Amino acid sequence: MMPTKKQTTKKPAQSAPDAFTRLCASELRVECVREHRFYKKRRWRFDYAIPAHKIALEVEGGVWTQGRHTRPKGFLNDITKYNTAALFGWRVFRCTPSTLMTRQTLHLIKCAISGAILPEAKDYEENTQKR
Repeated sequence: MMPTKKQTTKKPAQSAPDAFTRLCASELRVECVREHRFYKKRRWRFDYAIPAHKIALEVEGGVWTQGRHTRPKGFLNDITKYNTAALFGWRVFRCTPSTLMTRQTLHLIKCAISGAILPEAKDYEENTQKR
């Protein structure tokens, strides 16, 4: 008779800090984690998350090359994932690989943390209220 292996629950490995998580730590003074699992039932993960503020950042690749996020099935799956995240109180922001490490993305996250409204959003808000 062969001995049986014990069933163990695997915990997701904590990924090592990368350039973006280090940038968030130095510029925004927040802990940002990669591959943050927010819903265990579906094994969904955010590309980046700031759990203390329930802010997530999804890096949408393949925008110009028909990548997974722009094909119908991937797009529809993303809708379900993002809507579920919103029900759990997460604010999900999206960027592309080329805009991840930009001041614009950092500013967006900073505004989300502080509750500030971006100048462009204020302009949009004022213009829609005039109508």
